[in-house]
Amino acid sequence: MSYDTNNIFARILRGEIPAHKVFEDEATLAFMDVMPQSEGHTLVIPKVAAENLFDLAPADLGRLIQVTQKVAVAVREAFRPDGLTLMQFNGPEAGQTVFHIHFHIVPRYVGVGLRSHSRQMADNALLADHAQRIRAALGKP
Repeated sequence: MSYDTNNIFARILRGEIPAHKVFEDEATLAFMDVMPQSEGHTLVIPKVAAENLFDLAPADLGRLIQVTQKVAVAVREAFRPDGLTLMQFNGPEAGQTVFHIHFHIVPRYVGVGLRSHSRQMADNALLADHAQRIRAALGKP
C-alpha cells in the first residue's frame, strides 16, 4: 500500500479538515479523537507522510514517541484516569483504519468500558473542552 495523501490525517495537517488541537510543533501534531473510546482520547501524529511504523525514519519515530509521552502526561493530569492505554496499529490486519502512523492515548477508568471506535462522533463542544483541559495541563492557552 502506498501513502494516500488524501487520508484524513494528511487533510488535517493541510488544514482542510478542522481538529481540536492540543499540541503542535515542527514535527508533530496532537489532537482529540472525534470518535473517542473514552473521555480524553487523544491522537498524536508526525507531520511527515508515513503510513506506519515501518515507513517512519528512526529520528521521526523518536520525536513522535517523545511527544506522545509528553501529551500522555498532560492527558493523565487533565483527566486523572485510573490507567492509560497507548495503541499504535500497523496494517489493516492489525486494526489500522487511517493509514498515517499515529498513537492513540486512551485514558482508562475503573468500571468503565471502552466505547467502540469509529461508531459515533463526540459532541464538538465536549471535544473543545477536553482539548482545552489538555492544553492547560501542557501550559498552553
